[in-house]
Amino acid sequence: MTTINSDKVAKPIEKTPSQKISKFGSFLAGGLAACFAVTVTNPIEVVKTRMQLQGEMSVVGENIYKNPLQGIAVTFKNEGTRGCQKGLISAYIYQIALNGSRLGFYEPIRSTLNKTFFPDEQSHQVQNIGVNMFSGALSGIIGAVVGSPFFLVKTRMQSYSTIIQLGDQTHYSGVWNGLFSIYKQKGVLGLFKGVDAAILRTGFGSSVQLPIYNTAKNFLLKNDIMENGPGLHLTASTLAGLGVAVVMNPWDVILTRIYNQKTNKYKGPIDCLIKTIKIEGPMALYKGFQAQVFRIAPHTIICLTLMEQTMSFVYSIERTILSHD
Repeated sequence: MTTINSDKVAKPIEKTPSQKISKFGSFLAGGLAACFAVTVTNPIEVVKTRMQLQGEMSVVGENIYKNPLQGIAVTFKNEGTRGCQKGLISAYIYQIALNGSRLGFYEPIRSTLNKTFFPDEQSHQVQNIGVNMFSGALSGIIGAVVGSPFFLVKTRMQSYSTIIQLGDQTHYSGVWNGLFSIYKQKGVLGLFKGVDAAILRTGFGSSVQLPIYNTAKNFLLKNDIMENGPGLHLTASTLAGLGVAVVMNPWDVILTRIYNQKTNKYKGPIDCLIKTIKIEGPMALYKGFQAQVFRIAPHTIICLTLMEQTMSFVYSIERTILSHD
């Protein structure tokens, strides 16, 4: 991540470990941090998925899952611990693909654009909002495309329940069974069904996550409000998580419904958007928002805070094994 030197005395800017780390190292560090985060937040993700499917294509409907905590309690009561952690393995693989790409490609893309548009300045120091948002969106889209089949399986596994059935129900015994079943029925294209919705969801979310995180962190550093350390990372991560939840939730609802459908009730993300608003009203796009905040805030906090540590850890390994300077 980019670090701003807050000393008042001018001196040469030293590169931090995250600036020296290889692209593969960034990918690995981002993936490790995301896996830690998803272990904690996956039960909330299960509830969020089911809340987003409540009342689908219906004017009225019973809200069985009323809020994140009540939803987790209901899921645990009916399906136990395994029910609360449905789709976890698929979520791990997806997070490695998504966050590994997002956190691994963000800085290289941003640095390249800064060198192109701001050739007279040091690329790692430039904090242009437009460049940061575009870099975040593009790096997130790369990860979304790569991880789309795993998110597809994860969504269907998390929505499936023999006790409370919401939306279309598809049973997979595991992530590989899910991937094989989809491939057998629909081929390679079937594995990437709904990838356009995934691009919209992740593009919007990624366009604000890292820019808000970096902007908040740099603002707090430059104005001597906080010193570089876990407290700063936690504060910046919290702000980033809240921003992502607001921007991404409508597209997350759409993605969940498209991924979960077994038929063709939605032709695509825009068709789903129109039908959802027309039948359920605009606020349907914020179904599961409480769970979204409850999930994305701690997920982003854990992920981005741990990323600073995993970057340093991976850098130390690279320096030791590869004599990385």
